[in-house]
Amino acid sequence: MADTVVSDNYIISCTPNTATITHRLIVTTKNSAGREETFYNRSVHVLEKRGGRWQAVTNANHEVSDYAILSYMERDWNNAVVKRDLAWFERNYAADASDIDSRTGEMSNKTQTITLMKADKSVVESAELSEMDIRIEGGTAIVTGINRIKGRDEKNQPFDIRIRFTDTFVKRDGRWQVWATQGTRIP
Repeated sequence: MADTVVSDNYIISCTPNTATITHRLIVTTKNSAGREETFYNRSVHVLEKRGGRWQAVTNANHEVSDYAILSYMERDWNNAVVKRDLAWFERNYAADASDIDSRTGEMSNKTQTITLMKADKSVVESAELSEMDIRIEGGTAIVTGINRIKGRDEKNQPFDIRIRFTDTFVKRDGRWQVWATQGTRIP
């Protein structure tokens, strides 16, 4: 497997003669034992306009904390739901993950969750996180918060729901994975 490098979550601020660009950098590679490893960094680039051309004058890169990684994962999870990116769930759900559905209360494993998502005819137009709290103890993390989800159901009727969630993550082989998730619909 060749290394994969993804840059996203850009923030750009400019004046007439300077620009600052920050972004997340995700590098996935295989270690010497053949196991996949993912590294998360935040990069900062400062540019100046010199002679009418933009030139990089400094760059800085730092590793992202576990708290930031989990915060990013929650946002990426929402983006995967909106885009119906089932590959995200394949990559980021642990093999022994469990999911309690906020609509039905039914419990499912990783394979069942992905199968249910494939069959779901509803369309999620937006998913917005709030009140997020992250707690980490060793290789386990609990993230709680509220997810506001807007879209259209299988009958094309609009919905706007809020779900208070608890997501449990486990760190295996140096990477965080969704281990369990549960949501409760709230007014």
